[in-house]
Amino acid sequence: MSFIFSPLFVTWKKTTDGSEPRLRGCVGTLEACQIISGFREYALTSALRDRRFPPIQAEEIPYLECTVSVLTNYEAALNHLDWEVGKHGLIIEFTDPDHNTRRHATYLPSVPARKGWTKIETIDSLMRKASYNGVINESLRKKLRVTRYQSTLYTMHYTDYASYIISIRGTAPTINGSPIIDGFKANFNH
Repeated sequence: MSFIFSPLFVTWKKTTDGSEPRLRGCVGTLEACQIISGFREYALTSALRDRRFPPIQAEEIPYLECTVSVLTNYEAALNHLDWEVGKHGLIIEFTDPDHNTRRHATYLPSVPARKGWTKIETIDSLMRKASYNGVINESLRKKLRVTRYQSTLYTMHYTDYASYIISIRGTAPTINGSPIIDGFKANFNH
């Protein structure tokens, strides 16, 4: 059996009341890892240990969608503007001029496009994500080391997952012993 290795991310989003899905967790690695075990590990890590959010609770599961991203085509950008919004993810690296420390951060390709950011807004946001609190100016932007990459992604909503499980097992998946279909417990035995 051959194994495929790649950098990857797992993103959880939650939809309620027909609203736009909101981020609920996103964790991954920029280092190549074995895809199957990597997705398993990062699905749990992003659901339960993304420090920006409390752990996902069982009652949220019917409202979740999960996106897995496989990162590919890493290449050094010529400068901080040598990339395309919606096509490239970015890794920035720089030395904080105020504290002489190395800083780095990344955004997946979908982030700037979803936020409607320009290239400069994306770069500035990445610098803040890297915990840089100083003045951002063109001189500092030009000192960034930028790596661009692309991603292949697949998204599945819980209802799609439930339909798949029903087709395989003949019964709906359960949460805490109760089947969940279309976001509702099919059996209320409390």
